[in-house]
Amino acid sequence: MARLATHVRAPASATLLSIGQVLAKLNPEFPDLTPSKLRFLEERQLVAPARTESGYRKFSATDMDRLRFVLTMQRDHYLPLKVIRGYLGELDAGRAPELPGGAIAAPSMLSVERKFTREELIRAAGANAMLLGDAISASLIMPADLFGEDCLAVLTSLVELQRSGIEPRHLRGFRAAAERELGLIENALMPVARRKDASSRARAAELAREIAGQLEIVRSSLIRSALSRLES
Repeated sequence: MARLATHVRAPASATLLSIGQVLAKLNPEFPDLTPSKLRFLEERQLVAPARTESGYRKFSATDMDRLRFVLTMQRDHYLPLKVIRGYLGELDAGRAPELPGGAIAAPSMLSVERKFTREELIRAAGANAMLLGDAISASLIMPADLFGEDCLAVLTSLVELQRSGIEPRHLRGFRAAAERELGLIENALMPVARRKDASSRARAAELAREIAGQLEIVRSSLIRSALSRLES
């Protein structure tokens, strides 16, 4: 992966994309991406597009791969930008870092999240239609025509939990807990959310992910502590 730079001239022979072309390519996958969000990511040193003689930003294929990776890590794994930036910095330095949590494998920079029909999801998870229905009834999986990889991970886990006698109905409280955490995040974001400019919206979205990541750390620590008491 190319090392980040602050300002570079756009090579005349390279195939580079304008901000509008970048949005046209990425918006189908990331509909919330805006010119302001692109500039915000540049300010946070996640991407360093080349500049023309007139100062216009131009994005290379490597920039596109990097953007897709950053946006995927934000959307699917709720990683804060500073964590993603640190990970990318390690890659740029030629090292092979692990993403926080260890369970998240770094995806190919060219990969796109796979979508599953109901039947494909059931088959891939090794589940059955009743288990998926129970998961949807318990609000552990949201009903949809197509399901993402996160739904596959949840349904696969539910298959394993069912073998230990834990059914989706036993986990109804998880949705309520998630809604309570969302309420905490929304309250924390109020000072930023009151501002209506695009930069503030981008900052609010990033702050929400940072808070969610910190809440996940606290939750994981509590579970590990409880397990330690159980084992002792």
